[in-house]
Amino acid sequence: MLPSAAAAAASPAIAAHRAACYPHAMTTDLFLGLILFAFVSSITPGPNNMMLLSSGLTFGFRRTIPHMLGVALGHAAMVLAIGFGLGEVFERVPQAYTALKIIGAGYMLYLAWRIATSGKVEAKEGNARPLTFFQAALFQWVNPKGVIMAVTVVSLYTVPANFTASLMIAATVFLLSNFVSVSTWTAFGSMLQRFLSDPRAVRRFNIVMAVLLVMSLIPMLWT
Repeated sequence: MLPSAAAAAASPAIAAHRAACYPHAMTTDLFLGLILFAFVSSITPGPNNMMLLSSGLTFGFRRTIPHMLGVALGHAAMVLAIGFGLGEVFERVPQAYTALKIIGAGYMLYLAWRIATSGKVEAKEGNARPLTFFQAALFQWVNPKGVIMAVTVVSLYTVPANFTASLMIAATVFLLSNFVSVSTWTAFGSMLQRFLSDPRAVRRFNIVMAVLLVMSLIPMLWT
């Protein structure tokens, strides 16, 4: 089933109302609402942030930078793709969205296992690796929370009469907001290295993060 935001976007009445309220350009109120939505949805705990927190602790801030950039740029690209037609595919073929959620759930379980079995990087003799830029960017396409966020922003925070420009603004706002969010969570994980120097403590922390990652699946799979 599509998120409620996608259903709202498909409603002619909703589209007509938005066109009447924002006929030509993104208003200040709409722009501020977009910023607030982007910040709150990106900074709150979710799969990306749980993985970045663990990666910051395990590998440090610098080695996690490709992961961070993959999240920020990958999600911005998803917003553009949804806006330029992928959302309509989900609307016409809801099975595609269901399949995406199932694939995403399986991949997130795999990532949870990777997190749970990782310890402090020195203790792994260099065998453990953070996610690469492309792995993190591709993960956005199987992350249910990220898809819902993208569909919502395209549905509610774009201007029908000036769609392309408003979509570019929305994608840029999410890019900047996500970068602030991923930097914050990674930095916090990196700071924890001072307090969790024992590899066993790092392992226990990562197990907790893995459990939280799995728990984050529950509400999204029922959306």
